[in-house]
Amino acid sequence: MGHETLLDLAKQTLVTALMICAPALLVGMAVGLMVSFFQTVTSLQEQTLTIVPKMLAVLITIVVLMPWILSTLREFTASLFRNLSAFGLGA
Repeated sequence: MGHETLLDLAKQTLVTALMICAPALLVGMAVGLMVSFFQTVTSLQEQTLTIVPKMLAVLITIVVLMPWILSTLREFTASLFRNLSAFGLGA
């Protein structure tokens, strides 16, 4: 297995991980900004007010996107096994 192939597999792994994590991270960031704005306007400085909505929003995002996440991981795994078997490393 050449260095180019290993670098390509590493790049594909990082891109897949970023694609899977990005929606939940963006939703968490957006909810965090909204809660921070709400806290600034109302002068409420409760710590649980920042954590709980972000956790719920990220959890709901992950549950809603679970079919897409699983299909993306399935495609990535199949591609990985195809690449490994082409080099005689697969089963």
